[in-house]
Amino acid sequence: MTNSEKNRLKDKAFQVFGIFCTFIGLVVLAIFLVDIVIEGVRRIDWDFLTSLPSRRAARAGILTAWTGTLWILVLSALIAFPLGIAAGVYLEEYAKKTKLADFLEINIANLAGVPSIIYGLLGLELFVRFMYLGPVLLVGALTLSLLILPIVIVTTREAIKAVPRTIRDGSFALGASKWQTVWHQVLPASFGGILTGVILALSRAVGEAAPLIVIGALAYVPFVPKSPMDEFTVLPIQIFNWTSRPQAAFLTNAAAAIIILLLITFLLNGIAVYLRNRQQKKIKW
Repeated sequence: MTNSEKNRLKDKAFQVFGIFCTFIGLVVLAIFLVDIVIEGVRRIDWDFLTSLPSRRAARAGILTAWTGTLWILVLSALIAFPLGIAAGVYLEEYAKKTKLADFLEINIANLAGVPSIIYGLLGLELFVRFMYLGPVLLVGALTLSLLILPIVIVTTREAIKAVPRTIRDGSFALGASKWQTVWHQVLPASFGGILTGVILALSRAVGEAAPLIVIGALAYVPFVPKSPMDEFTVLPIQIFNWTSRPQAAFLTNAAAAIIILLLITFLLNGIAVYLRNRQQKKIKW
């Protein structure tokens, strides 16, 4: 057997092994999803969505949890979206290739892989203890904004890199300034990719419980938050609270809440995929 035949055989074996591992992962995921749906779908109704938490499983609902999750999503987007885009545009279009810029790029990339609980500890020390804000919605949004900010910055830079150089050259040839080119040409052309990154980052944030538990988010909140300075809970914390209860009925509630959380995540990811495909069509055109 020649070396080329051996290499083809190794490639084929690795391909089969990869497909097998993927198949195993998908089967396990399907088993989990089917089990959760069977367990929790019968519990989902209008009362479950609009009821406050209760010590009785049959009367408990997720109103405060999903409204808190919505608050966190909106506030995190309002904070991370402009900061992340501004930082990405500066690093990609304006920053000179210096040692400081290289240092920032490396650390931003590394921050995207830092465990979420570290951001919770940072939020606890900075926002809760140093700034005396307390465990309120604003602190939760600021903490999760720190978590997703590196992802938004990296995604923004990659989206800007995908814009053809000819668009910039054409703008400069017509006498536009650097800022006019970025604002009127580069950002509109890359906005779909940037928005995709933001939505994917938010879909990660929506499932986080550890950093919010660290900053002091409550497991039981008997009221709907009405301002960023109100105490709150979110769906992941509510699920964690119910799964820690010994009663089987609370496990059913947790399964139903997981279904709602999965639907939110799938919706966000679906929007991201749609925007990415539309952006790719624009670039090809």
